[in-house]
Amino acid sequence: MNIGYPFQTLDHASLPNPSMSFALVPAAPSLISAGTSIAASTSSLSRYENQKRRDWNTFSQYLRNHRPPLSLSWCSGAHVLEFLRYLDQFGKTKVHTQQCPFYGYPNPPSPCPCPLRQAWGSLDALIGRLRAAFEENGGNPEANPFAVRAVRLYLKEVRDSQAKARGISYEKKKRKKPASSSVAA
Repeated sequence: MNIGYPFQTLDHASLPNPSMSFALVPAAPSLISAGTSIAASTSSLSRYENQKRRDWNTFSQYLRNHRPPLSLSWCSGAHVLEFLRYLDQFGKTKVHTQQCPFYGYPNPPSPCPCPLRQAWGSLDALIGRLRAAFEENGGNPEANPFAVRAVRLYLKEVRDSQAKARGISYEKKKRKKPASSSVAA
């Protein structure tokens, strides 16, 4: 699922030193000799890879806009949770509060003032992509902030609260036992 993210655009005056100039760095020689361009490489990526790249860029932008700005090495599970809560304001899934008369009903008969949130499935998929992108971008798998217990617990809490609000239960799928093959003698 594609989650729409608003980006803050930075104008020249908002830079720490507005008189700073930026130079464009040419592409690495190996990329030039291979004949690939950024536009060509992004179009040949799978839908999942493109989404993962967009999600990573969004999270990186979030870290840059954080006050104070954060580097990836200082990012923790708490920052990931802060990012997920930030994304809630752009959600499109109605989640009924316990005070709402439609709490626990999957299809309410009329509108209500309950908040819109990010759907659990969207957040779960987002964390999965960011977890993979972190390691692909040089992060240490043991220090992956997207894989910490607090993030897993938060996702479970979101799933359970959204299920209760909609009157839907999520049952953990039980594994089927593999069929045992017996050899006839």
